[in-house]
Formats: sequence, structure tokens, C-alpha cells
Amino acid sequence: MECDLLVIGSGPGGYRAAVLAALRGLSTIIVEKATWGGCCLNRGCVPKKDWYHTARVLDSARHFEKRGIVGSLRGDLAQAWRHQREVVVAVRDSYQSYLKRLGVTALTGHARFQDQNTVIVEPGGDTISPRAVIIATGSAPHVPEGFAVTPGRVLHSDLLFDEPAPEGARVLIVGGGVVALEFAYILRTFGREVTWLARQDPFARPEFSTPAMKLLRTAMADVGLAPIRAGARTLTTTETGVSVTTTGGEIMTADWALLATGRRPVTEGLDLARVGVRLDARGHIVVDDKMRAAGTTIYAIGDCVAGPMTANRALYEAGVVIDNILAPGSRRRDLTRVPEAVYSAIELARVGLTEEQAEDEGHEPGVGFAAFETSPRALGQDEPEGYVRLIADLDNGAFLGGEVLGAEAGELIHMLTASPSLGALRRIAGTGFNHPSRSEEFQNAVETLAAKWRLQGYVFGAGDGAQDAS
Repeated sequence: MECDLLVIGSGPGGYRAAVLAALRGLSTIIVEKATWGGCCLNRGCVPKKDWYHTARVLDSARHFEKRGIVGSLRGDLAQAWRHQREVVVAVRDSYQSYLKRLGVTALTGHARFQDQNTVIVEPGGDTISPRAVIIATGSAPHVPEGFAVTPGRVLHSDLLFDEPAPEGARVLIVGGGVVALEFAYILRTFGREVTWLARQDPFARPEFSTPAMKLLRTAMADVGLAPIRAGARTLTTTETGVSVTTTGGEIMTADWALLATGRRPVTEGLDLARVGVRLDARGHIVVDDKMRAAGTTIYAIGDCVAGPMTANRALYEAGVVIDNILAPGSRRRDLTRVPEAVYSAIELARVGLTEEQAEDEGHEPGVGFAAFETSPRALGQDEPEGYVRLIADLDNGAFLGGEVLGAEAGELIHMLTASPSLGALRRIAGTGFNHPSRSEEFQNAVETLAAKWRLQGYVFGAGDGAQDAS
């Protein structure tokens, strides 16, 4: 079989690449060796956000009585598991139907390179001769050496969505990353007794500001979650559950354990060396700033490439590669345009540079700030926690980065991702907003920043510095 593009992997990056290619007239084949949709759809972003929405509803019940809603709620994790599965199946069916309507050929099997111009798909032995290849094989949970996954007792996050969660109420979570942060909150809100071991401080995340981490720590403490700063030296199953010995020598027991100990790239078995694709020390595919992995026709995107392991990045990189296939060398990857979000006891989202990164790049950053605590909309929702925080260059008024904390932060961050940096603040300043709304705080933050740092000319178009770079 010949085609313009072969995509290996059907996660968010692979799927978007196949869709974009087909929409732009490229004959496209996509190959998936496991479950269509990859981790994000089946065991990651989609089902986890489904659970997170339910957790937020349960958490908001503490305000119900004063709002005139009488009664109580409780979480049913078994039913929540069934609900996310229904959502996943519906999305997957839609996803596969759309690929078919676009004329994308979908093959199930394991792809490996025979040479620069030939890929074999097994079983079956289909031979594909593509003009370009995108490797989008994603990642898999990392299980530390000496630990063993045991169904119903010791799980990683993928397994938590493969089968209904164990019934035991006492859960031990091992890990200090975003996955641990999110599942600690979700499981606690569903009524589980969570013991959380984190070798690293989960509230020391350099990509977010110090105020953001302080607010997250407070929000987690408010729902009874405080990590124990220790790792798990041993983790064993018992007749009644699990037992862990910490690096400090303490023994803890629970009904079951969740390993949130990171992920590793899936790059084995592709015969990458045959076509000159190199791996770094951690097994990631090495690419250039155009996402090329070898020569001018083999690209790689998403978790199998070093960088933040998020669906957001994979989706963005898919667009970069398709542009470069159609117009070679036309687009470089710029991860400052890709938002990141954390969905926990308080929602966090960010995009662009931090203040420290801005200084390292030679900018003189200034900060604009607007809190939700005075927002009529946030107060009416009983969720006044959080803020909008903007970073701009004091020399030319360019938007450099931003951060949103609070309800719907993951949606609101798109206010900052939709326009070029030099025009972003002016666009926000001149936008009409629905009132009352949370998004109004972006305008308040811009106005505060402009007044505080005397950037009115750049922001409002008055004075010697006025220019419209949008």
C-alpha cells in the first residue's frame, strides 16, 4: 500500500495528525496496536476529567444548604466508573466514524520500519510505502523496580480505568506528580481514605508561581489531603490489602494502592535504528525543532518525544508536523503557545513564560493581577478562590505568560492562547465581556498591569508607544 502519510499511534496527537492530513488532501493510513484512542481517551484525560467533574459536584455540596438545596450527596465510584466508560465508548465511536468519513485507512497491528520507505504491520504483514511517517506511540506507566502490579491490590492509573476500582475504602497513593495530585483529590472526594506518599514535594512545581502552589496546598489541606514526604521502599500485598515500608522505615497499610510514579515513552519494537531514529537516555525519540526524527520524512510527536507529557502538547505538535509535511521547514515548535493544566482541589492553568524564564531570555517582566474574590460571578458560584495573573514585557508591552487559578481555569486559559504575544494585551483590553463572568478578570488584570507599569500606550493604543502588532 502506498500513501502520503502513515501515522503510527492513535492517541490525541496521532488522531489529530491523521485528521488534519486528510482534511488537507493527503492520503493517510493510521496504525494502532492496542486500544483506539490511546491513553488519553481510554485511560487518561477523558475518563479522568469525567471523574473530576463528578468530584467537583460532590465537593460543591458543602455550599448546598445555604443555597437552598436540602439533602446530602455521596460518591459512588463504581457507578462513576461505568459513566466514564460510556463516555469513552461514545467518543471512540465518534472518533473512528470520523476517520472513516475522511477516508483515512485504519489498521490494527504493530508497525515496524523495514527501511526508510517501508513499514510492515503485523500480524498480517501489510507493507506500507509512505511518503512521510509520524511516530505518535505515546507512553506507558512507569512501575519502579521492585514493585509489582497486582489486580485489585496494586494498580497504576491505566489499570484504574480498565476495570472498576477496588471496593476498599483505604487507598495508598505513591507519587508526587500531577497524576498523584489529581487522583488524591478525586478519590478523597469520592469518600476514600487517602494516604499519600510523595518523595518530592508536589507543591514545588517551577512551571507555576509560588502563590499558585500556596493556594493549591491550602485547597488540598481544606479537603484533608497533605502528602507525607517519603517514598515507598517496599510495597507488598497481604491477605487483606497492601503494606508499604517508607524510606523513613514506617510501615503503613491500606486496602489497595495506586502507583502514580510517572510514565515512560513507548518506543520499543519499532526498529527505529534501521532508519536512523535516535533515542535519548530515557528512551525518548530525538527530534529537531520541526519535529523531524530522521531525514526529511520521519517525524515524532507527543509523549514519545521529550517534553511535558500532555495531550495538549501532542495535539499542538500534530499541527506543526502537518504544516511541515505540506511546506517543509515552514513551522517550528514553540511550547510557550501550549497551555498546561492541573485538575485538583483547585484548578490551575498556565501558558507562556514564567517570570524567571522571561528574565533568563532577557525580558524585563511585569505582573498584572486580578483576584476572583471580588468577582460577582465567582461569588455567586461559591468559588471565589483563585485569580488571573499576567506577565508582560515592560519594554514593549508584549504578553509573555499567564496563569489562571480557580473554577474553569482550564477553559479560561484559552483567553491567552488565541493571539500573538504583542497583540494579546490590546485584544483583551478592547474586548467586550459578558457580565458577570469570570473572564472579565482578564480585562481587570490587563488594566491593572497597564496602570501599574505605565504600559497604557501599548495596551490602549495611546501615546508614543502605541502600535498594533496583533
